Amino acid sequence: MLILRNLPSFLLLAAFTAYGCHAQTPPPSNSQSAASVPGQLAKPGKPVAPELARRIEVLLRQKADLPPESTVNIGERATSDLPGWDTVSVTVSNEGSTSHPIIFYVSDDGKTLAQMSRYDISGDPRALVSDAGRPSRGGPETAPVLIVGFDDLECPYCAKFHTSLFPALTDRYGDKVRIVYKDYPLPADMHPWAMRAAVDVNCLAAQSPGGYWTLVDYMHSHASEISAPFQTGPVDKTLPLVNQNLDKITHDQGIFQKVDVAKLDACLAKQDTTGIQASQKYAEGFKVDATPTLFINGDKISGDVSVSFVFNLIDTALRVQGVTPPPPYVAPAPPAPTPAAKPAAATPGK
Repeated sequence: MLILRNLPSFLLLAAFTAYGCHAQTPPPSNSQSAASVPGQLAKPGKPVAPELARRIEVLLRQKADLPPESTVNIGERATSDLPGWDTVSVTVSNEGSTSHPIIFYVSDDGKTLAQMSRYDISGDPRALVSDAGRPSRGGPETAPVLIVGFDDLECPYCAKFHTSLFPALTDRYGDKVRIVYKDYPLPADMHPWAMRAAVDVNCLAAQSPGGYWTLVDYMHSHASEISAPFQTGPVDKTLPLVNQNLDKITHDQGIFQKVDVAKLDACLAKQDTTGIQASQKYAEGFKVDATPTLFINGDKISGDVSVSFVFNLIDTALRVQGVTPPPPYVAPAPPAPTPAAKPAAATPGK
């Protein structure tokens, strides 16, 4: 009996029904297609026995619901790098077109057919999301834990997360944790000044990494004040005022940090969003679609999560790196309710 494992029918259908969009090509042998398959050894193959080929074809026709007039082409049987398994390359031809080859694994006894997803986990998760070229705070480049955050300076959840979490991180972990931010401003129809703010803080970061963090701290803690002009009129009328205010805040911080102010002002006037857009695209490669989103040694968390949850992830990451974490975190007790004031005694005669 032939058994199909790890092979959802929709995957087969998606793979084999796309053949109408490709030019006809001869069915590749296993040795030809093996180099493009992760983990597959490119070794000469041998013909699949007719009886086994027929069982594979019947099963695939059923699972993928192939058109009756289609032709299933089964390539050679080749040795794989998985003990006990060979591979075969299968294509489907119909109406002058041929599908892309799909690699299947066949057990040595010919009783099991499988399609497997294989992933490379040889890399260090800490290096999954790059911190190259970004201002940092906390520990050095060699710190055992790297936190990469995708931030929107107009995002109220980011502001809450930033002001509550990061001082606590520094207090608890010191130089064991390195923190960097990458830019992910949300669209202008949601956060009208987020892109401007991202450009401005990066203009300052080019000359003063420390000033960058001071400015990020300020914008997150004063976001409601920055947005205040929107309360007096429509966004299209008040946004220029907000943008001018952002530029002035950045200019003033540049003076305080003793940077080249003329160079800073030129950057602010240019408003080059190329780097910000590259950061957004980079984030989307990791399926980032909301802020705040953090990667803690490659482990992704998104949204409004508790400080204790973040600390547990960091503690685990430290242990993996052979570093003993601080004592278990104990959340502070909520403040006691304020006793209700007693009603004032009535004044006699009144």
